[in-house]
Amino acid sequence: MNKTTNATFSNPVMTLNYLFTYTTKSNITLRHSRYLTDNWDNTESRVVFNPDSTSGEPWSTRLWAPEIHNISGSWYIIFPAISDGDKPPRLLDAMCPAINHRMFVLAGDGPDPWTAKFEMKPMVDTYDMFAIDGTYFHFEDRLYHIYSYWEHKYSSCPANLCITRMSDPWTVNSTLSERRIISVPYGRLIRLATNEGPQQLTNPKTGQNFIIYSAARVNTPVYCLGMLELVGNDLMEYQSWKKRTEGYFVSSPDESEDYVVYHAQTTANPSSDLYRTARIQKLTWNEDGTPKFPLAENGPLPVPAGQQALTKDRMHIPVVDDKGYSLS
Repeated sequence: MNKTTNATFSNPVMTLNYLFTYTTKSNITLRHSRYLTDNWDNTESRVVFNPDSTSGEPWSTRLWAPEIHNISGSWYIIFPAISDGDKPPRLLDAMCPAINHRMFVLAGDGPDPWTAKFEMKPMVDTYDMFAIDGTYFHFEDRLYHIYSYWEHKYSSCPANLCITRMSDPWTVNSTLSERRIISVPYGRLIRLATNEGPQQLTNPKTGQNFIIYSAARVNTPVYCLGMLELVGNDLMEYQSWKKRTEGYFVSSPDESEDYVVYHAQTTANPSSDLYRTARIQKLTWNEDGTPKFPLAENGPLPVPAGQQALTKDRMHIPVVDDKGYSLS
């Protein structure tokens, strides 16, 4: 039986025990902690990838949205980046600030992500199209790549979600004709025609699989989440995905609770202030097996179940921006 606790924490908060990865746009950094609600500004950090921005390599600048995954006992970091000179025509810059991003993978050489050396693997094939926010989706011992892309170089919209098969964490084995679009912006979730930031979420009790994604541009006051549910067995068929009108996900230390890790704007007018803060909140499950996300709040909130046995009664969590810098 789980003991109850009155311990609380306050948002915002970032997420070996727990790993957190982020980018300063010029490198990829890892942090780790035993505590999900730790003061992540003060946790131990390690730069795992620091490319020469003048090298002209396709992954040398403007690194975005890294993710770290354990696949078959090995660690991989997947991220989008570009080389120097990625700039659209001046009149298009406001709506289309990047045009050449592609997906890349770093592979670790050992089972411990904190000591492993990460080496660059061949570029993930996105058919020479703009691609960002790539993630892995696991289903029945098969691996898939899901990412956000544009069909046309200077359009910036619509940003659709698509899926391809993978034979390993960096090799796509779907042809362009086999790639499938699984989500396009429509209806009340158009929100400037953006679908990006996909993440797999699996109901631990029912085994249902979902994709949670950003259904709006970050620089808008309607920044929000969308949700796809896998309702068929063939992930490469559009009909296998059911769109519902709805980050990342971890469990509490005792694995009795589930948490969504997400970032959010700190102002109602984000077009002039793109600071985002990383946060966590507990999510529960509806009777039909779909996730029930909470309304965003600053707290204080109860600490995750099982953490009380590891740490002190109450935590002060500083405000941290998406570059890892303290704002408090």
